[in-house]
Amino acid sequence: MSDVAPPAGPATEPVGFSPAPRAVATKAQIAAWAAWDWGSAAFNAVMTTFVFTVYLTGDPFGGADHASAVLAFGLGLSGLAIALFAPVTGQRSDHSGRRKFWLGANSVMVALLTAGCFFVQPSESFLLLGVALIAAGHVFFEFASVNYNAMLLQISTARTIGKISGLGWSMGYVGGIVALLVVYTGFISPAVGWFGVTHDDGLNIRVVALFSALWFLLFAIPVLIALPENPRDPSHPKLGFFESYRELWRTIRRLGRTDPRTLFFLLSSAIFRDGLAAVFTFGAVIAVGTFGFSRGDVLIFAIAANVVAAAGAVSAGFLDDRFGPKTVIVGSLLGLLVSGTALLFLRGSASFWVFGLLLSLFVGPAQSSSRTFLARLATPGQAGELFGLYATTGRAVSFLAPMLFALFVSVTGAQRWGIVGILVVLLAGLLALLPVRSPLRGSGAGTMVEG
Repeated sequence: MSDVAPPAGPATEPVGFSPAPRAVATKAQIAAWAAWDWGSAAFNAVMTTFVFTVYLTGDPFGGADHASAVLAFGLGLSGLAIALFAPVTGQRSDHSGRRKFWLGANSVMVALLTAGCFFVQPSESFLLLGVALIAAGHVFFEFASVNYNAMLLQISTARTIGKISGLGWSMGYVGGIVALLVVYTGFISPAVGWFGVTHDDGLNIRVVALFSALWFLLFAIPVLIALPENPRDPSHPKLGFFESYRELWRTIRRLGRTDPRTLFFLLSSAIFRDGLAAVFTFGAVIAVGTFGFSRGDVLIFAIAANVVAAAGAVSAGFLDDRFGPKTVIVGSLLGLLVSGTALLFLRGSASFWVFGLLLSLFVGPAQSSSRTFLARLATPGQAGELFGLYATTGRAVSFLAPMLFALFVSVTGAQRWGIVGILVVLLAGLLALLPVRSPLRGSGAGTMVEG
């Protein structure tokens, strides 16, 4: 293994970037990489946030309170699977030189599981099937994301990593806008949609699952063509499955000794990223079950929310390169806490429009800068493993927000109070992040500061 805490490069490079020269990616390669984020909106925005999970938590599946609690528990279990396997998948793709291959294979699995949601009919007897498909989709999506995030080091430099990461997130949001507009105008809004699809037996939503699978596959192709495979490191022998976990444990111990900053960031980000995921997962569910949105209202809100989120992610990319990722993350978490608290006590759809859009504004920057924080600390030869740990630490506690959401709903009997569970996780993540030092660009570039 390469050293986990490499020495700082020249004064113009933040900590973590190898001083060795790297080929500059072309604009076409950057666009191809960002296209995967665009396509991923079919799973993130359409399936798990604004359309399919809203369908899955409706009255035919046992009502919003019951179905949303089952969904929360299912996502908690998927988080456990990700925690167990994600770091080894990243580690093995680093060592084998097959990062692009595994990105493609896992993307195909996400598409197949998404397409399987077509068979989830509007009946409580299909609730577990729907939750299982979405939960399994989350597992393979995270595996794919480990390799996708690691590719960020192949296409960026210390001066551009924030902007490129922000571009990727913004492409995801804009892709969400386009995908939601297509499904809304083509299948959800009209009584008889494209290809004669009707609302009978939930067919319009089930067809959206097929559309989402095709959309994701289509936009996953460019990165698989445009970017080269990461080279295999001959100094790393092939490891068996169980030996990979022993190697992983040695890496964690090495991080604790030589680069505790990275370890502490992984732990703190695990907590607040679980809260960020919950904002997306349960936002539309709360809009319908608590604030009285119709399914059409949710999609219109989703389009507006993605516009705001895209603007936030792009702006954050420039702020990240200027002020450092920690400043962006802390500011975003504070904004999320204020907006979420307001939604807890306010009533009416107008309140959700205002503060729900504010939530959208702050989520993207926190996500994008969290990715660049770790990427600034990683070397190309260890990026997959660190992003595997990034996924694992996130999913190791990913039961927190869903379980707390489910607990507050179950205890109070009201979906609204599930918001408290999400806020608790965001606050805990913020408090854990505050002591962690950040690599910040500036006149003292490459110097660790308390920024």
